[in-house]
Amino acid sequence: MEKIQTKKSEIVNSKTLIATVDLGKATNTGYWRCPDGTDVKPFTFFNNGWGFNEFWSRIDKTMKAHNLEEVVVGFESTGSYGEPLIHYLRKRQVKLVQVNPMHTKKLKELQGNSPSKTDTKDPRVIADIIQLGHALSLVIPIGIPAQLRRLVHARERSTQRRTVLLNQLQDLVFLLFPEFLQVMKGVKSRSAQYLLRYHPRPQDIVKHGWEPLALNLKRISRGRLGDQRAQALYESARSSVGLKEGQESILFEIRNILAFVEASDCFIAEVEKEMRDYLRQIPYSKFIISLKGIGEITTAGLIGEVGDFRQFKTVSEITKLAGLDLFEISSGKHKGQRHISKRGRPLMRKLLFFAAINVVRKGGIFHEPYQRYLQRGMEKMKALIVIAKKLLRVIYALVRDHSNYVSGYSKTELYLKEVA
Repeated sequence: MEKIQTKKSEIVNSKTLIATVDLGKATNTGYWRCPDGTDVKPFTFFNNGWGFNEFWSRIDKTMKAHNLEEVVVGFESTGSYGEPLIHYLRKRQVKLVQVNPMHTKKLKELQGNSPSKTDTKDPRVIADIIQLGHALSLVIPIGIPAQLRRLVHARERSTQRRTVLLNQLQDLVFLLFPEFLQVMKGVKSRSAQYLLRYHPRPQDIVKHGWEPLALNLKRISRGRLGDQRAQALYESARSSVGLKEGQESILFEIRNILAFVEASDCFIAEVEKEMRDYLRQIPYSKFIISLKGIGEITTAGLIGEVGDFRQFKTVSEITKLAGLDLFEISSGKHKGQRHISKRGRPLMRKLLFFAAINVVRKGGIFHEPYQRYLQRGMEKMKALIVIAKKLLRVIYALVRDHSNYVSGYSKTELYLKEVA
């Protein structure tokens, strides 16, 4: 794991070459600047091995020609297009940094007094930001954390696709049997999908009969649904206002969507199994799991997003990585409200938010603090964000101190134990 620093970085000196890249899918635009101001016209190189070698060769020749000792290579925070180049450069003697795209957008207006965006302008702006000392080090997970990051992203993509499919399924069911959604409360449950697979139309329910329907519901739902729900569904089917025309085509699409949903469920289950297997290979994961309400999947996701909790020196750095750091806009007598920056990793925030929902339930480890926030008049959403930040601090402390979570722990209790 590379050293992580999410604060303002002063990494440029009189012996440092600043090289920047505007990343693209097929081609990248490179640029470099020497400490004395000497630079090169932005040049294009391909996003492949040959292009990477060309880029590095230019940097190497420039450093030798100007007697420079180190090089800083900077990018905008980006998606998958930049990862091959980042991993290529990680194996060389360079300092890799990133800049916030919002900083690039604001600073580029100073060049030529124009907000125009071009592939030749952006690398120069990135270099300006690095020279001003506003670059952030890259978070590059390697080994097991890298595997977890790929798996958690695969799970997230599959979950999103599954949600889209379920929304489409609900729309089709409404055309065919609108009352079904009122009785079964949606199409997500195992019982609802069983009925849609074998008895999707109102006439299928009526033909099946309510008594056999009740037995099947009890079996599929493991006793949670029974006679009352079956009777309600049967009566709704008898008086349904669903479409009669085009039923076969609707049924064809419903069957297709159900097959995709089932495949997504199987894939997500396999991904989660892989995540658990990798998680067991990370020694400090047990400290995070010791928190009641934080499961293996959430822990694996957080480690995948963070890379390695142990590489962070302060909790403020990891808070900024999550985008949970606060900011306000105040001027003169106007006092602005404080908000989270949302400039970190969005999936990390999502995992922490849903974990916060778990730990504030009745009996949860943060139920009482959450209730106190609400009693003060704080909105539920803001209170959950506060709990998410508190939860992140606790996780960081547990990993740092190699400790399991102790409910009701206090420094006074620890002191009394040491005295005894």
